[in-house]
Amino acid sequence: MRYQSKKDDSTIIDQLQKLAVDHPREGFWKSYYRLRNKGEQVNHKRLHRVYKKIGLPLRRKVKKRLPERVKEPLSVPNRFTHTWSIDFMHDVLNNGRKFRTFNVIDDYNREVLFIESDYSLKSSRMVWVLNHLVARYGKPEKIRMDNGPELIAKLTQEWSHSQGIDFKYIQPGKPTQNAFIERFNRSYRNGVLNAFLFDDLDDVREQTSIWVNDYNHRRPHDSLGGLPPVSYREKIKPSHGHHSASATPSLHYAHGKEQKEKIK
Repeated sequence: MRYQSKKDDSTIIDQLQKLAVDHPREGFWKSYYRLRNKGEQVNHKRLHRVYKKIGLPLRRKVKKRLPERVKEPLSVPNRFTHTWSIDFMHDVLNNGRKFRTFNVIDDYNREVLFIESDYSLKSSRMVWVLNHLVARYGKPEKIRMDNGPELIAKLTQEWSHSQGIDFKYIQPGKPTQNAFIERFNRSYRNGVLNAFLFDDLDDVREQTSIWVNDYNHRRPHDSLGGLPPVSYREKIKPSHGHHSASATPSLHYAHGKEQKEKIK
């Protein structure tokens, strides 16, 4: 014996659905005023009830808020494997397919620790590379980076906490706060990415390996008194068994081997 509503919303439903098709990116108030401007006498509360009933509300894309980034003076560490800087770059192959690189350098002598390259580099791959570098060179106290999606992902945050490594995020829109890696990126782009045409990733990795070996062992660095990074590190302070980045291809080999084992 309950009261049954006799409201007929079919006309409003048809009108709203037509507006949704004709103007898919417009929300409730745009639809309301379009109907009012056509002479439709409809209460906005009733229209909103019907609007929600038929599932038309647009999902608002809320910008992810970053924690406050405090400006930290850029300084040269007093030893090797104290602070690393990391960043991503991108380019294209001859066939137009895009690829990315993940660059890691040591701030002490700007030595290239590794450059990973692939079509897609997610946060899990970044952590994989960093784990190998920690095993090879030792654990840094800090890693400096920008606020890219891979770098602020939950996985990378958990990794930094578990390793006890402090992630130093620069302020958004302030690349000069990560000047060491930004300056290196320009050298890498001029020396490799802009200097060659690549048919596939193997070409990218081969030319990168040759260039990194020269950069670390023979290319004079102005801020190091004209010495290459490895020579500077060995002259100023012995490396105590640390290896140079000339073994770069081994990480690519290790990753390819792991992928094959997963497929099997």
